[in-house]
Amino acid sequence: MSVTYLVGFKVKAEQHDRFRRLLDAVLDAMREEESFRNATLHRHPDDPFSYLLHESWADHEEVLEVQLKRPYRAEWHAALPELLEQPRDISMWVPIRADGQIMNP
Repeated sequence: MSVTYLVGFKVKAEQHDRFRRLLDAVLDAMREEESFRNATLHRHPDDPFSYLLHESWADHEEVLEVQLKRPYRAEWHAALPELLEQPRDISMWVPIRADGQIMNP
């Protein structure tokens, strides 16, 4: 079953650059995974340290059993307690429709 995760992050100001470096590396690696569908990283317009990650995958079980255990995620997962002011806010959704255009940041 296809699945979308919404992951909210509240980043410590002094860890912002490290947060982006580590997350960008994970996102770059995820792009090569066969079951990966898409991801969009958003920043709150009034708070430069609040982020929302929207990522979609082909199968929830495969994410749990395979993707979360990929070696390229190890440094990221280990650093999260140092990077964040509070634990991530993670919710799971099942997509029923997708529309879109290519974004120009």
